[in-house]
Amino acid sequence: MADLTPDARSKRTNAAKVRRAAADPNRPGQACKAAPLAFAPIVDRRRCEGKGDCVEVCPYEVFEVETIATADYRALPWMSRLKVRAHGMKTAYTPRAELCLACGLCVTACPEGAIRLIPQD
Repeated sequence: MADLTPDARSKRTNAAKVRRAAADPNRPGQACKAAPLAFAPIVDRRRCEGKGDCVEVCPYEVFEVETIATADYRALPWMSRLKVRAHGMKTAYTPRAELCLACGLCVTACPEGAIRLIPQD
């Protein structure tokens, strides 16, 4: 498991974007106080343009921007496929979703509004 102490936070984090996202009064989530696995970050591939703002603000390295998987691409509606192609076939994935503490920074930082935090039972 990753070291989640403040000193071990990602060097990929963009401090200016983090401050903007943290200041948003509509930021959802639990202000990084949720238990691990209490929330799941869900990326809407129809909206994601792979810009990587989620990667830059997430203090727990939950997100990666990668080439969209063939199965995910084929599952998209036709217009969404065109959008994904126009944005370089990139999308955000959550390979370390179990590290999410629901701070909500990713939700407010995403310019497309493609990320939601879903409570898990």
